[in-house]
Amino acid sequence: MKVAVIYASTTGNTEAMANAVSEAVKAAGAEVVFGTADSADKAAVAACDVILLGSPAMGDEVLEDSMEEFYAGLESDLSGKKVGIFGSYDWGDGKWLRDWKDRLDSVGAAVTGEPLQVHLTPGDAEIEQCKAWAAAAIK
Repeated sequence: MKVAVIYASTTGNTEAMANAVSEAVKAAGAEVVFGTADSADKAAVAACDVILLGSPAMGDEVLEDSMEEFYAGLESDLSGKKVGIFGSYDWGDGKWLRDWKDRLDSVGAAVTGEPLQVHLTPGDAEIEQCKAWAAAAIK
């Protein structure tokens, strides 16, 4: 199985989540395509069996700019694909992830479980939560 873990991060919080997600995917025996939204190869990501995308909440709870651009270019390739989303936030209540999930649903993606959100910097418990989420997402 080939799994993409692509993320954007401005403070390092979503990056820490992505690293934990990637670690869990590797531990499950999957091949990982790992990188940031501003440098990821859309074709390589679209070819994966499962796609896990991470973005912090920005502004009025929207995706980080590089993830918005990456996702917009990938969106048309997601019909029928298993996709999971995650991210960190400082304020708000997770609207950016709910909106993102709605976008995934509208293009026919098979969203894996509930979006995973972590408030600010993930501690040990949140890192373990990221790993458990990732393991469930690739089943």
